[in-house]
Amino acid sequence: LDALVLAGGADVDPSSYGSEPHRCTAGTRPERDAAEIPLAVRALERDLPLLGICRGMQLMNVALGGTLIQHLPDDVGHGDHRRHLGSFDDADHDVRLAPGSLAAQACGELVHATKSHHHQGVDRLGEGLVATGWSVIDDLVEAVEAPDARWALGVQWHPEVDPAPAVVAAFVRAAAEPAAGRRAA
Repeated sequence: LDALVLAGGADVDPSSYGSEPHRCTAGTRPERDAAEIPLAVRALERDLPLLGICRGMQLMNVALGGTLIQHLPDDVGHGDHRRHLGSFDDADHDVRLAPGSLAAQACGELVHATKSHHHQGVDRLGEGLVATGWSVIDDLVEAVEAPDARWALGVQWHPEVDPAPAVVAAFVRAAAEPAAGRRAA
């Protein structure tokens, strides 16, 4: 295994971070959480490149002891992070990235146009994670990384639908590095 992607999907079950479900938390998959949380922890322990996409970023945070905002409109006062349920239509917004961060390096810029579709987000950061990207709409955390890891990045948006998926390309390059080293040995 050269790397791990934690993909988007259903809401993370609030019981995995010690909370009661919000009335809008729906479609949780506790069995998926129970499988993916240890995978995320083990990937970080083994220093494998790790990319968390949307739910995957939230799961990275929960795996390291963080918590989530279960329904952003209640917290930020708007629904701009998920304008159309089940669609990326009109789902664009910019994310401001910290200079020198892995997120900025992966995107190749400090302000990145994103496609997002979520109603949950990071609340309290998990141990060892730092926030390195924030929505220009409301400063919601939209990128996290583990600076002590070789390559561990969580993004709240969906880089797989970016017209030029720089984050995915950076992740693939990071995943290829250890494989190339093992083949040469």
